[in-house]
Amino acid sequence: MVLTQSIGVESGLQYLSESKEALQSRSVAGRKPSPNQEILPLTASVNSRDRLEIGGCEVTALVEQFGSPLYILDEETLRATSSQYRDAFEKYYPGESQVLYASKAWSCLAVCAIAGSEGLGIDVVSAGEIHTALQAGVHPDKIYFHGNNKSREEIQLAVESGCTIVADNWLDLETLAELGKLGVSSKTGGPTRVMVRFTPGIECHTHEYIQTGQIDSKFGFDPNSLDRVFSFISQQPSLCCVGVHAHIGSQIFELQPHDDLAEVIVQALTKAHSYGLPATEINIGGGLGIRYTEADDPPSIQDWARTICTAVVAACDRHKLALPKLLCEPGRSLVGTACVTAYTVGSQKVIPGMRTYLSVDGGMSDNPRPITYQSVYRVIAANQMSATLTETVTVAGKHCESGDILIKDAKLPKCQPGDILVVTATGAYNYSMASNYNRVPRPAAVLVRNGEVNTIVQRETYQDLLRFDRLPERLSAQK
Repeated sequence: MVLTQSIGVESGLQYLSESKEALQSRSVAGRKPSPNQEILPLTASVNSRDRLEIGGCEVTALVEQFGSPLYILDEETLRATSSQYRDAFEKYYPGESQVLYASKAWSCLAVCAIAGSEGLGIDVVSAGEIHTALQAGVHPDKIYFHGNNKSREEIQLAVESGCTIVADNWLDLETLAELGKLGVSSKTGGPTRVMVRFTPGIECHTHEYIQTGQIDSKFGFDPNSLDRVFSFISQQPSLCCVGVHAHIGSQIFELQPHDDLAEVIVQALTKAHSYGLPATEINIGGGLGIRYTEADDPPSIQDWARTICTAVVAACDRHKLALPKLLCEPGRSLVGTACVTAYTVGSQKVIPGMRTYLSVDGGMSDNPRPITYQSVYRVIAANQMSATLTETVTVAGKHCESGDILIKDAKLPKCQPGDILVVTATGAYNYSMASNYNRVPRPAAVLVRNGEVNTIVQRETYQDLLRFDRLPERLSAQK
């Protein structure tokens, strides 16, 4: 099932104009626009040819040069979002703070490098993400390694690289202790920095697949086991428990659950102290939602940060606890709005009195979220921005699956083969979850800024699809 999208504007140009007016009204109110509350990147505009531009680059020209589907990442929006998070925590939290980018949203060299250059650390969940962050120039003391089933090899890489390990379960702790006894340590020496992740028992209104704070979750220690956990760590000279971590979910529009989380996580930190552990950090996770369609109304980055900071300070006051270092790890809300995906229109199927299918040259292989989470997106005809939205169509992907539908009941102008459609807010979990289903090469990604364009992910070729295939000699002989 794909939810119906409602649009209250008559053209893509009108939609963009209303978005710009909303931006200006927020700026007039004395606040910078919060990118997670916008659908288009901050630099979106329409040129004299009635074409959509992102980062000063015409989308149709980018498709002509780089092909489609094409991920188009706006550097200005990504940097603006990063700085808003960083500045908000510096403004509202009187203690030390550190924003981490949850790189599972989009892990590639360029995105990690931009986040690092903005002073952000990186949250990683695999050896591949560790390697990417390190190669992007992020210092290991700003890399935090998560995951509910880390391999021994991954843990050893993280330890030797100098990353902080977020222990999710007993196997993590036992492996860390064993590596310590074998003398495995960071190049800088000293005990391995460890944070303890636990489930806080807080549920939020979001898709069940992305709820992580409730007790019934594959992530984190049960809160009732924290005494045993802290006792175990206190007996391991190779481990240094630097803090605790909890996360309640993703694409959240509520502030109250984060307020509740502060009390629970401060209580856990106090318990760690009772075992003599030098825990001075708390990580409250991420989860702030973004605006995929007009119906979405997420809090601003400023409001989210203020809620968390105020709640943590109040909880520390209640427990007479010195302010710990406060970490957060946004992913979707950092990179989601900064990217759009451009497609080329192909075939069309009209079922009289029922539906019109408008097919594009991508789909579930470059954006699996609609078929996986029933996610809803906004689509714009990038080469006819002022055209009236006269058609109601279902934008279908090209893959051999009936469920490969990007957007159901989308409002568009009359489209022809070769027209360019742009699906907005595709920076999070699109590239990172992309596949080669039906042997379709994964798209290229470009970074745009002030009219300059750079390839940050090269388009795969058919030869790339065969790169790891191996044909047994006896089968090869039959050719």
